[in-house]
Amino acid sequence: MTVAGIVLAGGAGSRFEGPSHKLLAPFRGQPVVSHAIAAAHDAGFNQLYVVQGAIDLTDIVPSSVTLVTADDWADGQAHTLQRGVQAAEADGHTAVVVGLGDQPMVPSGAWRAVGASRGPIVVASFDGERRPPVKLDASVWPLLPTSGDQGARGLLRLRPDLVSAVACSGNPADIDTLKDLEQWN
Repeated sequence: MTVAGIVLAGGAGSRFEGPSHKLLAPFRGQPVVSHAIAAAHDAGFNQLYVVQGAIDLTDIVPSSVTLVTADDWADGQAHTLQRGVQAAEADGHTAVVVGLGDQPMVPSGAWRAVGASRGPIVVASFDGERRPPVKLDASVWPLLPTSGDQGARGLLRLRPDLVSAVACSGNPADIDTLKDLEQWN
């Protein structure tokens, strides 16, 4: 079994009213998305993908990471997730761990714990709150949404029988607004 990491970084960030896209906003000395990429990279997956869409992340993504472009990013997160899963499938991986580019405080240990856990769907649990990253075995990829603005969240609700949780440390807060950035920076 080979496990790939996927950082979803394709959205418009429309609720963020700062001078730049939220993923490029400075957070503790680096762009928000750089923290998520570094944590996923440090988790030691067989391969790491970053899925871009609304903004070009070429200058931020390290050369050891595979950059995937979701041209249909504006149609919702399902499309961005699909592009990442399709890339991992084409490269022969049998599971993916998916996280969000706007969650800069999820540490590599959370990514690693989710990736090492067994089950068709494994989600991180931060103090009892289920949040990304989420491990998706290839057996559930056909069940993922193909349209709309939800990634795996809908699948977790529809198929709780397939879901297990693993306790993780860290903070799963999203940076969606300028207020979020100010609160956590």
